[in-house]
Amino acid sequence: MAKKKEQVVTLEKDYTVEERLSSLYQLQTIMSEIDRIKILRGELPLEVQDLEDEIVGLQTRLQNYQTDIEGNKVAILTQKNKIIESTGLVERYRSQLDNVRNNREFDNLSKEIEFQGLEIEFAEKKIREATIAIESKKLEIKQVKEILDGRKGDLKHKKQELNEIISETRQEEEKLRENAKKLEETIEPRLLSAFKRIRKGAHNGLAIVDIQRDACGGCFNKIPPQKQMDIKLRKKIIVCEYCGRIMIDPELANTEII
Repeated sequence: MAKKKEQVVTLEKDYTVEERLSSLYQLQTIMSEIDRIKILRGELPLEVQDLEDEIVGLQTRLQNYQTDIEGNKVAILTQKNKIIESTGLVERYRSQLDNVRNNREFDNLSKEIEFQGLEIEFAEKKIREATIAIESKKLEIKQVKEILDGRKGDLKHKKQELNEIISETRQEEEKLRENAKKLEETIEPRLLSAFKRIRKGAHNGLAIVDIQRDACGGCFNKIPPQKQMDIKLRKKIIVCEYCGRIMIDPELANTEII
């Protein structure tokens, strides 16, 4: 059991602070290059998504308009049936007027004829309104279809443009991500987690920066001489007290990246 434990220890590499800083800086360089590729793509992925969402919205609107048209057609048919029914009642009541026995029956039949006449007028009004609504929806459908065709053309163009950029940069990005993954395996999890957290919070994505003109290369606040000396010694990991970025000396930043 003791031999097994000893074997595990010998397989682990104890990286120096300088080696850790160098790995972090190399990782930062790779991630910055990936960021450059993303910037090259620009807003195209978002534009494509927005166009796709807009097209779905326009298609839904067309479906709703068509549903409204069908609903109005049903309403027209219903009102036409009411007209037929009321017209039949008017004819029947009028034929009964010839056989009335008193004024009361005459008045009742006259009121029914008048009521059915109003029902016919109301149904005709509803038919006119539904017909106007149908024509209005048809016009809106035509306008939406024109917009939809335009958006589909835009989407096709944007997708083609995005695919060309992705095709040109895919191989480069895949290689960079593969190199980044290998580097991450050499960095202790706690330090790697801190690096990613700092990088996520930095507006330019830089989590590790070198000293530039006696100042932090990230926020450009002055660094005291003693702290600059500590950074050059590479004996401990030092972060900027203002922006929280990890700092290294320019000489280490200029080391050739493998």
